[in-house]
Amino acid sequence: MELTPLIAVHMTAAIVATAIGPVALWARMGRTQRPRLHRAFGYAWVTLMVTTAISAIFIRDFTLPNIAGYTPIHLLVPFTLFGLLGAIVYMLRGDITRHRKTMQQVYIGACIVAGVFTLLPGRYLGRLLWTQLGLL
Repeated sequence: MELTPLIAVHMTAAIVATAIGPVALWARMGRTQRPRLHRAFGYAWVTLMVTTAISAIFIRDFTLPNIAGYTPIHLLVPFTLFGLLGAIVYMLRGDITRHRKTMQQVYIGACIVAGVFTLLPGRYLGRLLWTQLGLL
């Protein structure tokens, strides 16, 4: 697999989402609330996550164990999209506790867990990283 424009968009959106997600989560924690910062970073994060999930649908890998080019990591696409939708519905209903919990779960699942799987030696980004570190 090589770096195509689609993979570049997917990778950029995922990396930026992973970086700004904690800011959106942090802005509503503690005694000092930062609703404008939370909302701005939240909208940006959701946009990046939707971009990441939708672009992932079009990235297929026939070298890893797959079904029609879709590998197990693709199971995170519906998890991400339904999680984001659910969190938005909870927010609109005023159920902030469920909104917060759902967004935290989506961040952990779609950014942290997916990021760890992405860095496995058999995957594109993992090969790049481990080769640069001289471990492959």
